[in-house]
Amino acid sequence: MSLVHRLFSTAVRNMGTRTHRMEELLQTELSTSFIDIINESHMHNVPKEAETHFKVVIVSPVFTGLSRVKREQKVQGLLSEEMKTGLHALSIIAKTPEEWEKMTKEIEPSPNCRGGYGK
Repeated sequence: MSLVHRLFSTAVRNMGTRTHRMEELLQTELSTSFIDIINESHMHNVPKEAETHFKVVIVSPVFTGLSRVKREQKVQGLLSEEMKTGLHALSIIAKTPEEWEKMTKEIEPSPNCRGGYGK
């Protein structure tokens, strides 16, 4: 392992959990009125304590006027560094405050894993 990789890995570990880093970044950049980051890694064939598969439910006025695809691209763009360091899958529910108010707030669970490592 190179010195740069070791230093970067140490820096990432010292920043706390992936969930915490993602929440902080999205709250700061998108001025969220609601955010829920759900670690769904346990539903997949990954090591225990993995932080590889997430569902992000996020409400922000920044999404007003944007298509669903543009909203998801915005979130994915903000999390691009996490994708480079082990974030493998991301399910995104991105709503405006107005859309969120009209919702029942019941988020469907993600389906169980159908493959992956070791299959």
